[in-house]
Amino acid sequence: MTRISRLRRLIVAGAAVLLGLTMPGSATAAVPSTTELAYYDVTSAATTTGGLAADLNRRGYDVLEGSMTNGVPILASASDAQRLRRGGLTVRYAGPLYQPVPASFVAAADTYYGGYHTAAGHETHNAAVVAAHPDLAVLRTIGSSWLKTQGSGGHSIQALCITKIASGDCALNTSGSKPKFTLMAQMHARELATGELAYKWIDYLVSNYGTTAAVTNLMNTTELWIIPIANPDGVDIVSSNSTSPVSQRKNAHTNGCSGTGKGVDLNRNSSYHWDVNQGTKCSETYPGAGAASEPETQGIQGFLSQIYRDTKPAADFSAATTATTGTFLTLHSYAELNIYPYGWTNTIAPNNTDLKTIATAMGKSNGYDVVHGDGGLNYFAPGATDDWIYGTLGVPGYTIEVGPSSSSCSGFFPKYTCMTSFWNLNLPAFMSLATAAARPYPTGS
Repeated sequence: MTRISRLRRLIVAGAAVLLGLTMPGSATAAVPSTTELAYYDVTSAATTTGGLAADLNRRGYDVLEGSMTNGVPILASASDAQRLRRGGLTVRYAGPLYQPVPASFVAAADTYYGGYHTAAGHETHNAAVVAAHPDLAVLRTIGSSWLKTQGSGGHSIQALCITKIASGDCALNTSGSKPKFTLMAQMHARELATGELAYKWIDYLVSNYGTTAAVTNLMNTTELWIIPIANPDGVDIVSSNSTSPVSQRKNAHTNGCSGTGKGVDLNRNSSYHWDVNQGTKCSETYPGAGAASEPETQGIQGFLSQIYRDTKPAADFSAATTATTGTFLTLHSYAELNIYPYGWTNTIAPNNTDLKTIATAMGKSNGYDVVHGDGGLNYFAPGATDDWIYGTLGVPGYTIEVGPSSSSCSGFFPKYTCMTSFWNLNLPAFMSLATAAARPYPTGS
């Protein structure tokens, strides 16, 4: 953990105590009296923390990212916590899943939980941006959600291209002259802050072209692609309760499981190092029936393969060339991490020096820890999108885990007012990664 991260977390935790907030990581938090989901820390006198995390994950518990200082963090019901205690483990309540939404709150059109946008709200926003800025934005359909492929409603997967449009720009091919930066959000539907950051990034770009030099130069020279909602069916499930969002991580693929057990974890479903052992059907990390089995995954991989040039040999540990252009970022929450390849192994990636240099530059702006492998995550993530784009095409792929591990701004469902601080921290990181798209591997090592 960086000194900046430690200091920020201590300040946030101290402020929360003064304000009387209940939060993950709070030793004085009250045990919930209901069966609703909450955050817990699990420890064992007989097992190392890492071994316990792996065991809980194998057993289907919702093991979370972030620090294991207080034990293995999980999201579970009170009955799950009791079951673990009966099994000889120590389970400490760490905080509530939800932050209070005022009883008087009435969601504006296409919003929920204090201001977060629904999938339909993002689609309306995308169309409005293109209509208002035809010289700066193009909207593409890149795939379909699972429900849409079944003829049961669902959504198209949308990608917005933002640049000062010239001939050949924003085409679905690799022949364009501008390097590409893609930001993708809400692949895990319950990670609300990520979709909002994508929404704000779109607005920031189009509203600052011609007035802010750094943005103007970036849009003149780079195609900035945004997939604001990678899992729209899942977001529909999440947003179906306006004040207490449903904790749906996966897509909506019917698999015989009830509740949030339904679906496939799209961030374990890529065709790169897909691992059948990542989870059983009803677990949060179920990777699907096969590699790239889900239409969302197929659409996203197909799109990225269309716009990025392949500069890397097929072998895992063969380096991408210095001629590589483009960068990729997928947003997740929560753990305050900047993650660079690989995530399926702790073995150093062949372009490690350059990959880490970019991640370190991101960390200087948002203060998040810079990690790879299972560092900071409590587990490996085979089949993840950021590894797929690097391992398959050579394009440097990154994940930012947005949000702290404590305070009212922690967890999957932070107060909407937290978006201001998330945005201010991560905007410079977005700009840094987008700027690196022109020449991501200057040393080739």
